[in-house]
Amino acid sequence: MKKEPIKVREVSAATRTGNFQEVVLGYSEDEALGEASRCLQCKNPVCISGCPVGIDIKKFIYQITQKDYPAAYFTIREKNNFPLICGRVCPAEYQCRKTCVLTKKDAPFASEGAINIHFLERFVGDYGKNNDLAVSQEKEEKFSKFKVAVVGSGPAGLCCAGELARKGIKVDIFESLHKTGGVLRYGIPPFRLPWDVLDFEINYLKKLGVNFITNFLVGKAKTIKELFNEGYSNVFLGLGAGVPSFLGIKGENLCNIYSVNEFLVRVNLMSAYKFPEFHTPVNIGKNVLIVGGGNTAMDAARVALRLQKLKGYPLNTTIIYRRTEMEMPARRLEIEHAKEEGIKFEFLVSPKEFIGDEQGFVRKLICLRAQLGEPDSSGRRRPVVIEGSEFEMDCDLSVIAVGLKANQILINATPELKTDKYSDVIVDAATMESSIKGVFAGGDIVGGEGTVIEAMGMAKTAAQSIIGELSKK
Repeated sequence: MKKEPIKVREVSAATRTGNFQEVVLGYSEDEALGEASRCLQCKNPVCISGCPVGIDIKKFIYQITQKDYPAAYFTIREKNNFPLICGRVCPAEYQCRKTCVLTKKDAPFASEGAINIHFLERFVGDYGKNNDLAVSQEKEEKFSKFKVAVVGSGPAGLCCAGELARKGIKVDIFESLHKTGGVLRYGIPPFRLPWDVLDFEINYLKKLGVNFITNFLVGKAKTIKELFNEGYSNVFLGLGAGVPSFLGIKGENLCNIYSVNEFLVRVNLMSAYKFPEFHTPVNIGKNVLIVGGGNTAMDAARVALRLQKLKGYPLNTTIIYRRTEMEMPARRLEIEHAKEEGIKFEFLVSPKEFIGDEQGFVRKLICLRAQLGEPDSSGRRRPVVIEGSEFEMDCDLSVIAVGLKANQILINATPELKTDKYSDVIVDAATMESSIKGVFAGGDIVGGEGTVIEAMGMAKTAAQSIIGELSKK
């Protein structure tokens, strides 16, 4: 047994910053077999408890060691409809890998030494894609007289639809944008999640009978009540949290200050990095500052660096975060990739004011140094500004990536739908049912901004509740 995890193959930093192609190349068969052989096949596989959808990790890894890749594929699909996606974007270091018994207890970051479960899942998922295994062994129980409306085609909506469709339930997914995938398409850059991978998983749902209706904003085009009147037995809300948060500081309305939503939508969904081949442009600067410390901030920074390189500018993109690296919620892998690509980090820094020129374009950011105080409601130590620590940073473009909030359109159109102080939908945690009978919800619209696999976990619970209701009928 190898003592250390087998490092996954990646495109070199010098090469990958010049394009938007996938960075992580995944395991070869020999590498996957070597990594799978490290698994101890524990009598009590605690790694499963770290997976929000409960994949039988022990079983599928054993099947890899036996070179039974189709069996491993279907073992994963028993719990997870999207192994290709989750194998690429799941924060495994905070979930299944964190609970692996091989995790080094004294490691500075969670999951060092653990089995690379996510890369093995990706290997199996890619095998299924390359060998067209997606539908060949799926089982169905007929619920053909029922149909369910799913609002939103992001990870929660796709997961719920897949669970229902596998039972034979007719599912219509209503997507407000012109392309499907939700945050998986507009929020995650193609160098992390290529579109052909996303399209493969969406086409899998289409083969199961899921119907996608794009350019359809529920709450405007139709209300939830109207969907019920059209014969839908249930409605699932998986519309995510797409409204940006801002800093609330002076100068934030200057030109060339983007919300992370607009910046990533322009680049990812509208292919602005290929302008003028594609019609949507995006500005870029020579001194780019990204404010935030989550995965979305990492995505924005790595996108900005690539745009600088494509423009022929010096690579000068900096992430500003008010805590230390230890408190950053971003995946360790994404932080490592950002560092390798030359992105700078300024820790324990709080923005105070943007300064613009006579034309109204941002030119500088005034910041304050901070130190960590007592823990706040998140459990992390609160940053406390140091008096007299003010300093300036050159900035001709900034992206604000400090969180997302729920969209109010559907909520305002449905006053009987109860929400909390953040406008997130209130649900019964055991069933994911909302205050409206027959209406379920999951993903960021429920818990605020979270991960893909967390959204899927909630969607699976909601789907099981819906199936339980329909079984009684």
